[in-house]
Amino acid sequence: MKSRTLMIQGTASSAGKSIMVAALCRILKQDGYRVAPFKSQNMALNSFVTKDGGEIGRAQAVQAAAAGIEPSVEMNPVLLKPQADATSQVIVLGKAQSVADASDYYRDNHKLWPVIMDSLTKLRSQYEVVIIEGAGSPAEVNLMDRDIANMRIAELAEAPVILVGDIDRGGVFASIVGTLQLLPGRQRNMVKGLVINKFRGDLALLKPGLDFLEKRCRRPVLGVVPYIRNLAVAQEDSVYLDERNSQAHQGFPDVCIIRLPHIANYDDFDPLETFCNVRYIASVEKLGDPDLIILPGTKSTIADLLFLQRSGLSSSIIEMAGAGTPVFGMCGGYQMLGQKIYDPVKAESEIPEAAGLGLLDMETVFGPDKITAQVKGTVAAGSGLLAGMKGAEISGYEIHMGRCSKEPPHSVFTVTSAGNTSAGYRDGGINQAGTIFGSYIHGLFNNIEFTRSMINNLCSLRNLRPAEHTALDREKSYDNIASVFRQSLDMATIYKIIFGGSHGRRTV
Repeated sequence: MKSRTLMIQGTASSAGKSIMVAALCRILKQDGYRVAPFKSQNMALNSFVTKDGGEIGRAQAVQAAAAGIEPSVEMNPVLLKPQADATSQVIVLGKAQSVADASDYYRDNHKLWPVIMDSLTKLRSQYEVVIIEGAGSPAEVNLMDRDIANMRIAELAEAPVILVGDIDRGGVFASIVGTLQLLPGRQRNMVKGLVINKFRGDLALLKPGLDFLEKRCRRPVLGVVPYIRNLAVAQEDSVYLDERNSQAHQGFPDVCIIRLPHIANYDDFDPLETFCNVRYIASVEKLGDPDLIILPGTKSTIADLLFLQRSGLSSSIIEMAGAGTPVFGMCGGYQMLGQKIYDPVKAESEIPEAAGLGLLDMETVFGPDKITAQVKGTVAAGSGLLAGMKGAEISGYEIHMGRCSKEPPHSVFTVTSAGNTSAGYRDGGINQAGTIFGSYIHGLFNNIEFTRSMINNLCSLRNLRPAEHTALDREKSYDNIASVFRQSLDMATIYKIIFGGSHGRRTV
């Protein structure tokens, strides 16, 4: 059977393309098909490191997991990571290639076509179905002639398109009709169906609108997907932080994550939400009296450090840490905890150096090379938040530009393997009391026993009851998302759109 394709495009960013691709990957896997995700060009600050050390968008890693396969760089051959000075780091086949502003990138992006075509060809040779995700909207008229992410990809892949609109933000009928109207005729004809996403309310009240869409657009509405609370799968777009509704649990630790302007890989902290009250804040007024303050990863460390200083958050964090409030820094957040950050080669910005928070005795220098590797290690510390945890095994991945030019006196982890090679280097830094520490290792809190022990130590320090924890079952989460979409979508018609005939669940 020739490999088949289907493309999911949206009327705008955050319409729900990524989660729909993940759901369809899971549904097709459940129905017996070998399926893979693909997104030619992705702009995101949440990323993932593959087994061979390649960096791809976090959404494609999630979609691959939903499909039950190992993520690869071919699933996202071009990744753009925005930086503070209106430029983006351009990552091609998992490796940082250049830094470019928008005009330079769009002038030269046609040169990426061979990489994109080869990646898609490779996936189509390995899988029966490839589900392709678009980027933003296909109707950006100023970018159509330089498009390498939407309709030109659909044409390259001979992929029928399903157009998704987000009803939660309003204007869904106008956005769907307008998107179709702005597409050239040959591309408009590639759109085979419409989906309404994030619906809350009585479906009967929506029916006149659905009838209007089908009549006006002359395409079927393939389903109305309800607004799904607590998706329990990693999100890629920071817009999700605006939509999330954390439910406070009395007696649970209050964990305050600083929402930096260039926050990256915030899904690192999803596992904490099962037994902590997790808040994302961007001002001193919202800081309150947390039990734990977290500085997350960032693509623009110095720029976000300056944001902390301008907003007054840095002085508040320093004061609270001095009074005993635990503080944790992840990757760029870890670098901020030190004395100084230097960027002599302008790897992330035009600012050559900045003073850190001074909570750890360390310094960081940025260089031209980027570290990307999956790692394993053991806990090297044993006090405060990490009391009784020395020797515990952990795993995750590193993805950072900076290195310690001055190592902290006390490390947090010993990395025993990085990628496919053995290691033995120190990671992270911690104060003597064990209340302030940081690490470069993303995915740290996915190590359930490590996280459970750390939070129980936090509860002990803050005189809270021990944490109640139910481990997040990712596989069950993917099945739950697939179930919602299967019930909401006309899967029989979608199978016909993909295969052109009568297909569906296979008997295995």
